[in-house]
Amino acid sequence: MSMRALRGLRTLLLLCSFWWSPGNALANDVDTLLTQERPAGVVFEIIAGSISMLDDSLPRLRRDIERLRERFPDLPVAIVSHGREQFALTRANRSEHSVAHDLVQQLVDEERVDVHVCGTHAGWFDIEPEDFPDYVDVSATGPAQINDYLALDYELIVIDE
Repeated sequence: MSMRALRGLRTLLLLCSFWWSPGNALANDVDTLLTQERPAGVVFEIIAGSISMLDDSLPRLRRDIERLRERFPDLPVAIVSHGREQFALTRANRSEHSVAHDLVQQLVDEERVDVHVCGTHAGWFDIEPEDFPDYVDVSATGPAQINDYLALDYELIVIDE
């Protein structure tokens, strides 16, 4: 690829990142939200390069959701996973990532948290929506799902590696 084409691609990616950027909807963290007025809802965006990331981060995330709901009862909460970590939630990886599966199932069934993974990203790896258990919603794309929540005035908290 020519240098001119690389510069053009870099400019395009930069412009797209500004277009998609959630602006003031991005909350720094749960502690910040706890000092503010009740938000319409909270969406946690998870994007990581490690398939095991959910096993480590979901226990902390569950505690954060409990803290938010102590301050804001019945607060709508969603989780959107759209990196490699989402593959821990496939049926085939249930035994290897039982911590993630058990916590997600509890969050969905007991805590009324919506959990989404990215169907487009899964498709790149030949993973079909049916490869995920019923308690995981497979969205068309993770970024579009997040934008849907932002359109509902949800606050965004990004969790990455």
